[in-house]
Amino acid sequence: MRQRHKVNGTRRKALFGVAGLVLGGGGLVAINVGANASDSSEPSAGGVVCPGVEDRLGDVPQPASAEVQRNLELMKRDMEAADTRLSSEQGVSSRTVLDPLRSKRAAILERIEIAVERAGAERPKDLQSLATCTAAGTGAATKTPGGNGQQSPQQPPATGTPQPSGGPAPEDFVDITRAQPNVQPVRNGGAASKGAFRTRCGVNKAGRFNSDNVIVAPGVSNGAHHTHDYVGAVGVDAFTDDDALAASRTTCTNGDRSTYYWPVLRDRDGVQESDADKQGGGAEGNTGKILTPVRVSLEFIGNPNSKVTAMPRFLRIITGDAKANANGGANANARFTCTGFENKVELRDKYPVCPQGSKLMRVSKFQNCWDGKNTDSANHRSHVAFADQRGVCPAGFRPIPQLVQRVTYNGLAGSTAFAIDSFPESLHKPITDHGDFINAMPKKLMKKAVKCINSGRRCG
Repeated sequence: MRQRHKVNGTRRKALFGVAGLVLGGGGLVAINVGANASDSSEPSAGGVVCPGVEDRLGDVPQPASAEVQRNLELMKRDMEAADTRLSSEQGVSSRTVLDPLRSKRAAILERIEIAVERAGAERPKDLQSLATCTAAGTGAATKTPGGNGQQSPQQPPATGTPQPSGGPAPEDFVDITRAQPNVQPVRNGGAASKGAFRTRCGVNKAGRFNSDNVIVAPGVSNGAHHTHDYVGAVGVDAFTDDDALAASRTTCTNGDRSTYYWPVLRDRDGVQESDADKQGGGAEGNTGKILTPVRVSLEFIGNPNSKVTAMPRFLRIITGDAKANANGGANANARFTCTGFENKVELRDKYPVCPQGSKLMRVSKFQNCWDGKNTDSANHRSHVAFADQRGVCPAGFRPIPQLVQRVTYNGLAGSTAFAIDSFPESLHKPITDHGDFINAMPKKLMKKAVKCINSGRRCG
């Protein structure tokens, strides 16, 4: 009989005691995440009951143990938060609490599976069947999408505003006409590189989407747990390598084979997308119709302090942080604005409510300094950096062209029923917006871009 974890809203005990026991030379770790067996108290009226996970994990490889432990602790916190809400909020329905919890657990269990598999062990079987929790007295839980052949739930109809339980919250939106101007003009020095090079790659009208992340999780399907929009190189997914990029077809008009990708934006106002019950989509809390931008601007600009040098081919850059709300915001770099306000207001942790006649715009400004050696790094960040306000790079770094990406959407004036895709635990917060770029420009094209930028011209 499967062990089940019980959370009591008034008497909480430690649910996950994680202990590592190295098993003789094989690099395996036995992880015990059992519930407190001596706790015989029954859950409160709002108590949340979730399936135990430890009996399905078996021996976890040593390289995966830290990641597995971190994810198990995250499940614990999610379960406690759900129990607190169900126990303390008057009138809240169990489905409002349990559906988002199920989505979060499904994503976390998937990450555990990936961690174990990447460490060289067999992927744990049927973990997705453990995603569904129940509330005391409510009977059967909502079925887990895609788990053990169980049926997917019907999505609740949208109401014109996002569902608070899965985010974003009403306070994540602000009327941009009431926001204080905060965009400062660039002050160029005498040696500044004042030019710009634009590459035109379209707006992904063909609908080439996937929930992979070739930079952070190469070789792992659904590594992003949210859906990405792509322009540039055609057919990029988790298994695309440098050779594939170099030989790829491209949507760019100048032969640029770089890949540019970012989380999709969805209209959550009552319209379902075809991925409503799929990984990266509705199964992980990303619901609604995927919106195609009306314009994607990809512009490489110079440095206010000096000339720029060429980026190396296959340089990888991530700007922003998909988990910024959980990570303290250290790497956050989201910028939202509306057309007509681009040079006045950029919102970093709010979605703008645009006035009639204005379009929503997402702005991503990528790192503009490079360490001169590496095209990637273990954390995918330390090989690149941002210059300071004067344009000075950190010691050991050199200035490179800065990619400024602007993605513009029509039809959202006055709306608060949209959100970017996110990890389930990130709740679609605007601060989690991010962009990814792999430079695969042919060397001649990069040389042309650098010459254009350093000479002060606008090209492309």
